[in-house]
Amino acid sequence: MEEQYKPQAIEQDVQAKWESTGVFKALENTGKPKYYCLSMFPYPSGKLHMGHVRNYTIGDVISRFQRMQGKHVLQPMGWDAFGLPAENAAMQNKVHPADWTYSNIDYMRDQLKRLGFGYDWSRELATCDPSYYRWEQWFFLRLLEKGLVYKKTSPVNWCPHDQTVLANEQVIEGCCWRCDTPVEKKEISQWFLKITAYADELLRDLDKLPGWPEQVRTMQANWIGRSEGVEMDFAVAGFDAPIRIYTTRPDTVMGVTYVAVAAEHPVALKAAESNSEIAAFIESCRQMETSEAAMETMEKRGVNSGLMAVHPLTGDSVPVWIANFVLMNYGTGAVMSVPAHDQRDYEFAQKYGIAIQQVIGSANASDDSVAEKAFTEKGVLKNSGEFDGLDFKQAFDAIADKLSGLGKGERKTNFRLRDWGVSRQRYWGAPIPVIYCDDCGIVPVPDNQLPVTLPRDVVLDGSQAPLAAHPTFPHTDCPECGKAARRETDTFDTFMESSWYFARYACPDADTAMLDQRVNHWLPVDHYIGGIEHAILHLLYSRFYTKLLRDQGLVVCDEPFKNLLTQGMVVAETFYQTDASGHKQYFNLTQIDVERDAKGKIIGAKRLDDGSAVTVGAVEKMSKSKNNGVDPQTLINQFGADTVRLYTMFTSPPDQSLEWNDAGVEGASRFLKRLWRSAYLHVESGLPQQPVAKDALNDAQKAMRRQLHQALAKVTDDMSRRHTFNTAIAANMELLNGLAKFEDDSQNGKAIRQEVLESIVLMLSPIIPHVCQALWESLGHTDEDIVLASWPVLDESALVQDAIEMVIQVNGKLRGKISVAATASKEAIEAIVLADEAIQRHLEGKAIKKLIVVPQKLVSIVV
Repeated sequence: MEEQYKPQAIEQDVQAKWESTGVFKALENTGKPKYYCLSMFPYPSGKLHMGHVRNYTIGDVISRFQRMQGKHVLQPMGWDAFGLPAENAAMQNKVHPADWTYSNIDYMRDQLKRLGFGYDWSRELATCDPSYYRWEQWFFLRLLEKGLVYKKTSPVNWCPHDQTVLANEQVIEGCCWRCDTPVEKKEISQWFLKITAYADELLRDLDKLPGWPEQVRTMQANWIGRSEGVEMDFAVAGFDAPIRIYTTRPDTVMGVTYVAVAAEHPVALKAAESNSEIAAFIESCRQMETSEAAMETMEKRGVNSGLMAVHPLTGDSVPVWIANFVLMNYGTGAVMSVPAHDQRDYEFAQKYGIAIQQVIGSANASDDSVAEKAFTEKGVLKNSGEFDGLDFKQAFDAIADKLSGLGKGERKTNFRLRDWGVSRQRYWGAPIPVIYCDDCGIVPVPDNQLPVTLPRDVVLDGSQAPLAAHPTFPHTDCPECGKAARRETDTFDTFMESSWYFARYACPDADTAMLDQRVNHWLPVDHYIGGIEHAILHLLYSRFYTKLLRDQGLVVCDEPFKNLLTQGMVVAETFYQTDASGHKQYFNLTQIDVERDAKGKIIGAKRLDDGSAVTVGAVEKMSKSKNNGVDPQTLINQFGADTVRLYTMFTSPPDQSLEWNDAGVEGASRFLKRLWRSAYLHVESGLPQQPVAKDALNDAQKAMRRQLHQALAKVTDDMSRRHTFNTAIAANMELLNGLAKFEDDSQNGKAIRQEVLESIVLMLSPIIPHVCQALWESLGHTDEDIVLASWPVLDESALVQDAIEMVIQVNGKLRGKISVAATASKEAIEAIVLADEAIQRHLEGKAIKKLIVVPQKLVSIVV
């Protein structure tokens, strides 16, 4: 065994051995229970960042631990390879998106291997590979046959620069999240998947996911947003169709003083034909950001349409307003407005001088005045004619029944969830496999013509949809009648690819079916790891897709992911200078010199090039824009992969943010050197020839073994149940400290030192596998792969104590400690305490009111 720890040489040798033996290759028929551990696959952007490193280290630690528990583990890796960044990079760098993507994949694959992640690389997939998206196209056509896919024209957020549709969440302060171009509203024809057909099941099956964080389940439940309410009609003179609204508060209907409709509502568009003010207002709404956050904070504006609607119960006329807070693609595009009992309606009514009519009073004599704000609580009806005196439930039923009897309304269960628009007007995505024929209409591409592949010779200049502008791609013949026809030139939303990749990993070489029987061996995924930012869209779409696959007979599970771990972000300080125009220039740690206080906190910084002062900004998520990232490759080259892995696991629990600290990386490196040194000294002194003689232990030896097995019990729980890898590492550090104080060169002493070192190496091997492999071999396990070793076995007999130390308190203050036999009775402990000279001094001249013995812990005396 070499005296010095040399991480680069060790890691290179160990990784070569893993690759040559194929130790991480997963097979189906091993006789062992399966364990499928999966980290969300990356977009091949070019280089790994520290968020990737943390995410994939967590998954690797769980995988290696489960393998040591006797499970047969599948841990695959692949690439979420389609997407707009590849097109943008192609335009900037004059390179084809495929070439850019595959070059990045090659580089990032090497980085992942350098970090020692135990992936089954034989199952690697890239979603831009036609052999992958072929089956996505095939499945889309099966859904089309079932009526779960449809096409319709709908208003969308349109980025004129990127020439594509944006989700509401991708519009930031009215601009595109990628290029910062102002977003426009546009009506286009798009393909949709009927996720709403599964809304009830998606909501109900959240109860089947106890292994998911409660926060994520709540976020999904809120996104699905099931509500019980009433739909009702407000007739408008001159219109054949009434204005239909949906409300969860039909008890307030007698307080309606206006109806608000969206700018794109037919009533609004009709009113705009003869009113330039209304037309201008509608046009301004087209440029408006419609994300939830923006809608919540924006100024509520409106214009009177000049039209009147008829209240369905009273027959009274109420004005119809066109309002920017009503969206055509949400609900019916219209709302009944009750200013007295909705704060938004209240503020709008105050702004435009609309009447406020209170119809709900407090049920418990609390303040229900609407003089200054809306009264939004449920209560007792008043000013509501025949419904006066009813509570919410009674009023809900009575008003719903009345509307139904009049033919003007009905009970309705609604969902906030909207169908999934999957059309994108970009090149680098999977083509949507349909053909448009003037005679036959929409015609699916025949299965034997799949996949519909992307042409390479495209012009990517951002000026138009690339496939639509291609000279040959749009032109084809109708499969049914043979006449000239047009291909669909939109591509799939990239969430389509990421919504089923976890299933394809089970059978990536299947070439005659989307999935084969192997998928039911591996699914559901036992542990899924990824960021909280994917809590809704990716995870919800994956759940939806799994149910679609199930109903197609391709899988048997209802849910894709049994357990979910959402890791925290990696954050770091920001450093910047502000110029005269207010623009901030951010600096990386490699560009500045920092000053720290005694605790390591940064208190000042200056530039290395000119010495000018730099502002120490807030701690924020590592990002290119804030220039506060740390290159994992640089750290690997300097310290080795195990140091990087150890630091990312030790600094904080996996579900909390990790605040970067260079000093912590150096501390992790020092610990590995100390572990290596401890093993080296033990090996040099000669390995023990006999195992521990448990029946011949002295007190010090018993204490050392007790500390070992106490640590083992804690680490096992930390790794298996709590997933607090930081405390598992801390327990091993404390154990190594204890071993350093254990000075016993007897044969039993050496055997105990061997037992402790072997246990530390085994317990840390999921986290720092390279150095642990080298130490495992040096400790006598020559040519044995620690990857295949079992987790240490707890010796409960080692936890038994002959004597225990108990704390003594007098009136709540610590006054002494005593050592008593572990089996001592309450009476014996009381006698020992009262005979202790130090305690007697605190009791002198005082009467004992209480003497409480807390077994194994303390004695409390009240005087």
